[in-house]
Amino acid sequence: MTERFFNLVVPLVQGELPFTTAMRTTDTTEAAVPPRAWSGAVTQLGLFRPGDVDSTIGRSTPATTTTPGPRTSATASRTTTTRATSFGLFSSADQAAPNPADFSFFDLVRAHGDCSRTKRNKPSALAFECNLERNLIHLFDELQEGTYTPGPSICFVITRPKPREVWAAQFRDRIVQHLLYNKIADRFHTRFIADSCACIPGRGTLYGAERLEAKIRSITQNWSRPAFYLKLDLANFFVSINKHILRELLARYITEPWWMHLTDTLLFHDPRIGAKVHSSPAMLAKIPPHKSLFNQPADQGLPIGNLLSQFAANVYLNVLDQHCKQELRARYYIRYVDDFILLHEDPHWLSAAHAHLAEWLPGRLAVRLNESKTILQPIPRGVDFVGQEIKPWRRTTRQHTRNVALKRATTAPLSELFTTANSYFGLLRQASHGHQDCAQLANILRRRGHTINGGITKTYRRSKSA
Repeated sequence: MTERFFNLVVPLVQGELPFTTAMRTTDTTEAAVPPRAWSGAVTQLGLFRPGDVDSTIGRSTPATTTTPGPRTSATASRTTTTRATSFGLFSSADQAAPNPADFSFFDLVRAHGDCSRTKRNKPSALAFECNLERNLIHLFDELQEGTYTPGPSICFVITRPKPREVWAAQFRDRIVQHLLYNKIADRFHTRFIADSCACIPGRGTLYGAERLEAKIRSITQNWSRPAFYLKLDLANFFVSINKHILRELLARYITEPWWMHLTDTLLFHDPRIGAKVHSSPAMLAKIPPHKSLFNQPADQGLPIGNLLSQFAANVYLNVLDQHCKQELRARYYIRYVDDFILLHEDPHWLSAAHAHLAEWLPGRLAVRLNESKTILQPIPRGVDFVGQEIKPWRRTTRQHTRNVALKRATTAPLSELFTTANSYFGLLRQASHGHQDCAQLANILRRRGHTINGGITKTYRRSKSA
């Protein structure tokens, strides 16, 4: 009989993965041994409990040190022969042929750590981690055997900054998305231009605002010369993405058959099948029909809220970035998701670029421009981008965003005020001239009994006696 279990609590050397994993195979000719019980969630590194699976504390025999490649050790004091094998990219001694799935259990554990970093207190994450070892092993086996299929998603509606559908995949499916992302992301990131922002490590809203400001100061020679900007937006971008075009772009650099199969499984999965809607019909009615994923063909549209949807959007629009840089020869260009800006000294050149892109985008990427959001005007009037407004010698938070922040700080319940206020402090202080906005927010918080630090960058929790 063969009994197999994974040990997730053997400590690692500092700097390695957050968990360590060993696969142990025991061959015995004695009577069948009942399966050993699972302990539940794993403790953090170095904080072991007496009930943890195969904890290194309280062992009668020293733990087996695992190194890359198969290694076998025999324990004389037992009636069974125990073979401890490190589970890496090398073939196990018990495997007759190399496994076609080119990933190890360590990779899956790391994907779980990435997925749970900001989602650990969510109900789906807590339910998965109640039997963490068993659930990870089952997921690993499904991926190895090729039987994995994504589960039903949860759909709900958010209203800020505007009504839109959000799709939340099951926690186990998000782990698989992180597994795929960790494998293929770098090979695409190195091919993105430096002016592509959003969902790329180190390239958030602040990166986009500062980079655009640097481009404006360059083309205007520190605001001494006239220049113009063309701001364009793609209409209903996420629900307009053609999955077949996207697959062609992904397949160019995903050459491994197993990883491409997993990509197809996630890409062509229809999240509407068996979806659980957690919003009322009245909330769903706020979504225009042409912006709802429910009204799109099966081979069109990606769900907003998934990691791979955000990553795929950059892969999809990298075609636009390369076209603007290489074909249009746009020297001053920047994009954040589906919003992009071109700068030029001649407004006629920008008008010609607008006409060209309006004709090129539907034929190449099956998307179209949102003409109602097209702006062409002189730069000194102010450029609104990623929530900030750039004007001569200053960069401030967008007026609407600032007004919303002050209003929410005034009306938010006291139980939510601490987190709400600090999130807005973090947003307002990104602007180079955001000190006055932070001061206005601080005055509101002081009137509501909160204390502000000297730099006017954060507030503190109120004491229970206050």
